[in-house]
Amino acid sequence: MLKVRDGDVDKMGLLYARYYRQLYRYLFNMTRQKELSEDMVQNIFVRMLKYPARFAGFGEFRTWMYHIARNVLYDHTTKMKKLPAMSDIRDYEEKIEGDSLTDAGLEKKQEIEALGTALSKLSDENRELLILCRYQELKYQEIAEILNTTEGAIKVRVHRALNQLKNNFMQIRKEEKQIWNAKITGNSSRQF
Repeated sequence: MLKVRDGDVDKMGLLYARYYRQLYRYLFNMTRQKELSEDMVQNIFVRMLKYPARFAGFGEFRTWMYHIARNVLYDHTTKMKKLPAMSDIRDYEEKIEGDSLTDAGLEKKQEIEALGTALSKLSDENRELLILCRYQELKYQEIAEILNTTEGAIKVRVHRALNQLKNNFMQIRKEEKQIWNAKITGNSSRQF
């Protein structure tokens, strides 16, 4: 980015190739909209080209890049008045081969769907924290710089968000089991 800032605009192609997928994953996890996420990634790189002097060079490029990504996301959500809900997390589920699902495969699929639902029930702030921490694999210090807070505060917030996610997940799984049990007992009583 320092070379781009100094006028070597061709280096932006290298940055694009290196960080496109990472930015796309982050934005897709926040919006759950493929085309919108692709457009926002483009906007991020346009802003980098438009304002290269804002990269001072003394911090990490990735932190600066995520600041821009958050601003692009914020600009979009301000226009739309709300962040679209995240209904599932199917992009992270493994493809199960074959014509039918095994019991283990079905259970895994149900857990992934429950996790996506649990994640969507988190506040936007907690969901973003977990996406940055767990899916984007940023370090606590990097997240602290992006969110303009301390590393200790991020650790506490991530811990709380994980606890909330766990509670949401457990509640969803409990409700699913109750529904399943009701279906089984309802079906078995009709058969006899």
